[in-house]
Amino acid sequence: MQITAVLGSFSYVLAQADSGGALTYLQDKFNQGGVFMWPILIVLILGLAFSFAKLWSLSRSSVNTKKFIVDVKDKLSKGGVSEAMKLCENTRGSIASVFHAGLLRADEGVEAAEKAIMTYGAIEMSFLEKGLIWISLFISVAPMLGFTGTVMGMIGAFDDIAAANQMSPAIVASGISEALLTTLFGLVVAIILQFFYNYFVSKVDKIVGDMEESSIELIDTLYDLKKAK
Repeated sequence: MQITAVLGSFSYVLAQADSGGALTYLQDKFNQGGVFMWPILIVLILGLAFSFAKLWSLSRSSVNTKKFIVDVKDKLSKGGVSEAMKLCENTRGSIASVFHAGLLRADEGVEAAEKAIMTYGAIEMSFLEKGLIWISLFISVAPMLGFTGTVMGMIGAFDDIAAANQMSPAIVASGISEALLTTLFGLVVAIILQFFYNYFVSKVDKIVGDMEESSIELIDTLYDLKKAK
């Protein structure tokens, strides 16, 4: 229901913006929203800044897992652990880092390599999830600020009624308008950041899943090499 109401209000805003400059219309509505529009705008800017930073870091953590696994196995069979480590050092991404940590301990035995992979995998998972808590915070704060602006606007409307000692739409219009605008903008900001957050969570889950699956393949390869020797 909340999302439907916001989308309906947003469609109305777009329809009104078509009759004049969109930027001018948004500026007018922003000014009408009152003092709570500024904190909402700051939350939007900070949320987008964290989102773009996370988008960049996750793009650097991604790698073609299947091709990388094939290349590592090829290096292990032809050049040994040292050649596989060089490949990991020249490849970006969480999976390459985890493989490198495991191969560093490969000379100590497969069990030591497996333990290193598990330990470093947990570290990489924490790195992948870094910053998501802040985006989640901004998603929660934006509508709270909007609802606070709503309450303040309604209080102002009732104060105007009390001061005028009569009930008139013109008296309460500005307060109600301020209340609705802060709610609308707060929810729109939360919805925008929620899309980013959901994308990041799904991306992290995919990287972690690939990392766990590929780590099992690396351990199996090390076992095979040990048996061959």
